[in-house]
Amino acid sequence: MPKINGNEIRPGNVLEHNGGLWAAVKVDHVKPGKGGAFAQVELRNLRNGSKLNERFRSADKVERVRLEQKDMQFLYEADGMLSFMDTETFEQVELPAEILGERRPFLQDGMTIVVEFHEAEALNASLPQKVTCQVTETEPVVKGQTAANSFKPAILDNGVKVMVPPFVGQDEMIVVNTETMEYSERA
Repeated sequence: MPKINGNEIRPGNVLEHNGGLWAAVKVDHVKPGKGGAFAQVELRNLRNGSKLNERFRSADKVERVRLEQKDMQFLYEADGMLSFMDTETFEQVELPAEILGERRPFLQDGMTIVVEFHEAEALNASLPQKVTCQVTETEPVVKGQTAANSFKPAILDNGVKVMVPPFVGQDEMIVVNTETMEYSERA
């Protein structure tokens, strides 16, 4: 594993620290008037989700971990566990549904997602950036309502509520950004 200096830590880096695997969420470089500069790093534990604030001086060495990314296909959900299949080896893996957090409703049958592994342990899963959903309930289209930046609430087929432009009607297919959970475009 490569060791990096404390001032080389960037958001998204995965570090081995205090015997656990941590993802850097936020990094602030602080230069106090007296003493040496340091990086104030907010870390999130990849195994249990706990958070930790840590200071790293530029002389401190930390272990940077590379995670292996695999494309996996979603099969089914049972008892709070999501089953995925490796698209190359057809090997099946079960992950807890909480791993996706609030993005869980966007997971659709047969969808291919990226699962990150450290050695043989699955640590993280990420959905495609854009997902196509159907609008099941929204206010009717009103002609002439073309004011800039006017949005109306809509409920999607997966139960998620998003704001959509006034021209989007019921039963239309739209594309939703899974990172921001906002309307992106018509499908």
